[in-house]
Amino acid sequence: MTKATRAVEAVGGTAHEVLRYSPSQDNFGEHSAAELGLDPSAVLKTLVVGHGRELALCCVPVSRRLSLKAAAQALGWKKAALADPARAQRATGYVVGGISPLGTLTALRTLIDAPVSALPSVTVSGGQRGLSIQLSPRDLAALTGAEFVALSAGPG
Repeated sequence: MTKATRAVEAVGGTAHEVLRYSPSQDNFGEHSAAELGLDPSAVLKTLVVGHGRELALCCVPVSRRLSLKAAAQALGWKKAALADPARAQRATGYVVGGISPLGTLTALRTLIDAPVSALPSVTVSGGQRGLSIQLSPRDLAALTGAEFVALSAGPG
């Protein structure tokens, strides 16, 4: 059990499924979608973005690319950049390829790509490579305090 799975289970009553697969060394999101037989538009990658000392999480489908401009605008920042992997790991407590929006070490503002709000379920990292959690986008937003915002910019 990871901090992410404990975060979901601690709430109680949140319908979810823990999924396991054989992890890869790269293309983590695309690989998990293929291994689990899921539509890549419903599998979300969690990216840590930053501006100066501030950090936030952006969840977008693995089939799409994050628009850093859209993320910065939604966060009220002048600009945004992907956080250095070591900084992302320190803030979340998760390794790259296993970063979950659930159960992070530091509470970070979280944004979810708006189009996924219409899906019946989404899959996010379960806090380690090879482990995912499937739940409704509304439950994900409720558990993380996330906002739905248009974040993606074309195929990933």
